[in-house]
Amino acid sequence: MVLVTGATGMLGRVVMLELLNRGKKVRAIKRPSSNLKEVRKSFEYYSSENTILFNQIEWIDADLFDKKGLREAILGVEEVYHCAAKVSYDQTDYEEVNKVNIEGTENILEISKQLYVKKFLYVSSSLIFTTEKEKMIGENAAFIDGKKNTIYAASKYKADKAVCLASAAGLNTIIINPGMIIGSGNWEKSSGELLKIFMNAPYTFSGGCGCVDVRDVAKIAVELMDQNVFGERFLIVSENRKYKELSDLIKKMLGKRKSWVLPQFFLSIGRLLNIISRGSLPGLRMLTRPNIEFLTSFQRISNDKVVRMLNYHFITVEQSILFHINNFLNEKKG
Repeated sequence: MVLVTGATGMLGRVVMLELLNRGKKVRAIKRPSSNLKEVRKSFEYYSSENTILFNQIEWIDADLFDKKGLREAILGVEEVYHCAAKVSYDQTDYEEVNKVNIEGTENILEISKQLYVKKFLYVSSSLIFTTEKEKMIGENAAFIDGKKNTIYAASKYKADKAVCLASAAGLNTIIINPGMIIGSGNWEKSSGELLKIFMNAPYTFSGGCGCVDVRDVAKIAVELMDQNVFGERFLIVSENRKYKELSDLIKKMLGKRKSWVLPQFFLSIGRLLNIISRGSLPGLRMLTRPNIEFLTSFQRISNDKVVRMLNYHFITVEQSILFHINNFLNEKKG
């Protein structure tokens, strides 16, 4: 039996599909309020056997902060894929981001060790690595300090450290650090929100990042677990792209005008106005110093390690965006 946390999220649902396609028995954690209809709908994008596969999932209501419930969910499980996370860059979400990403991870690690889970995969983030101009980031690059970073990056860094400690204590762990994941469903959250800005806003940002299709992340995660490469971490990206390139690519697909780059100077002015207004203007609240750094820096990531390990061939960024933007448009028509 395999347990997937964050199973209703953009990545978790595709991890489940990958596991089910390989004949694995899957148990999935969800909240009582989770929209399973939306998850079932998104399965149609990835598989012609979507209904059959969806009906094989054993859903269980559990909370990452309820250790008794987690124990019941993990009982009898041999493998855990911990995909659950709260993605936010809004300072007002600070407590929730830390609670979900750090405390939630610590709790599931604790129960996994107590119940002798054989394999544990943690979905971390490439954002836990420092960004250096014109330098590619590899798995041995320096980590952020978690002090002057976005609240999301800092929380993932601290959770990542907890997984490393669990590994040192004997839990068989694998850590993956994906770049920006491009996927379908959950359009209001995580990278889906950024893609919607690229689709609809007349502007974009001067920075960039490593990008990867959700299908690649799911497939690589399962293959690494099958190969038992414990105690290792893997950066997962297809290509490094500027936000301007991504925005223009999407606008071209939609037949819209290219976006203009929002100067960092404008973002800094917005930050000062946010400070003066004491965060009372929602449109400016996100313009903190770490968030501006995130939008204007270009984190270039190397995928050499995972390519060598699995002889892997990634979906291109163009193919990925075309596939998922078409899904989004079809969903809107429906």
